[in-house]
Amino acid sequence: MSNPLPQGSTIGILGGGQLGRMLAVAASRLGYKCAIFDPAGDCPASHVANYHHKAAYDDKAALGHFGQAVDLITYEFENIPTAALDLLEEFCPIFPNRTALETAQDRLSEKDFLNGLGLRTAPYQAAHTLDALSAAVATIGTPGILKTRRFGYDGKGQVTLDAHTDISQAWTSLKSVPCVLEGFVDFSCEISVIAARAMDGSIACFDPGQNIHKDGILRTTSVPAALTAAQKTDAVLIASQILNALDYIGVIGVELFVTSDGLLVNEIASRVHNSGHWTQAGCSVDQFEQHIRAIAGLPLGDGSRYADVEMTNLIGDDVLALEKYLNTNHTQVHLYGKHAVKPGRKMGHINRIVSK
Repeated sequence: MSNPLPQGSTIGILGGGQLGRMLAVAASRLGYKCAIFDPAGDCPASHVANYHHKAAYDDKAALGHFGQAVDLITYEFENIPTAALDLLEEFCPIFPNRTALETAQDRLSEKDFLNGLGLRTAPYQAAHTLDALSAAVATIGTPGILKTRRFGYDGKGQVTLDAHTDISQAWTSLKSVPCVLEGFVDFSCEISVIAARAMDGSIACFDPGQNIHKDGILRTTSVPAALTAAQKTDAVLIASQILNALDYIGVIGVELFVTSDGLLVNEIASRVHNSGHWTQAGCSVDQFEQHIRAIAGLPLGDGSRYADVEMTNLIGDDVLALEKYLNTNHTQVHLYGKHAVKPGRKMGHINRIVSK
């Protein structure tokens, strides 16, 4: 271990959501302080962080103050304006790096990057205009999914196309912004690998989790996933290849489709990931601590799984059944401190140990 971040240093986190909240808790266990930068006044991470810089991402003065007040910077979501990073990089290191963030921000750049590594994805084609979309549909066919290149998450920023879809209406529904059309993939299940890469290039991968979505939002992740030994090895190797290609430092989430013809990469997330929450109950070192270890220059921890776990997101009204979850044996309850219950909003999650 060479030149680790000294104890008592301050880690800056761009974004104040639940991922930032759990990163701040993990950092505190390792002796670090955290400063959150988020425009919202009562964001989940602000409840547990040492400092909250409440300002817009285009507020240059506030960004400068934040950059001077922290020792290194990470982020908990991808949609950070690149101009903000340009300014912050003048003050301290940012992990994961700029290339990783830019790649994950843009669905077209992401797929070009993955295919450039020789990894397989769903068939795709850029659709920057209505005419280009029509050409893409003619090439790829339907069914397919039209997605905005940027700012989409949890089923937002996308629409399914079939043979009866009004292409013009679909294009307008996404505000006529640059998009990418993805062809449908015949897959048996979706899995995700949460992996970390340290400053010395060492890599540690958690066991792949099996994901189930509802209405475009992750509902559950279960481990172990229904994979053969070869599929599990392939998934870990794919994640490792992506980490090395990006010269990545920190935790990454890699979603993959399991098909009869092998694994296809769905998308990557250059941050800790919802599908990795199970690690809080199934591993000695969870994804949040692993990320802090990586960016602080500490050795990666033991991410081996010692229990079978099912993680379930508490979405919208699910959180109203809190008493039931609290009275369920072998179950961790994680609430995010969000006061307003809204449909489709992640209010928390539970990790239920299925067996040891």
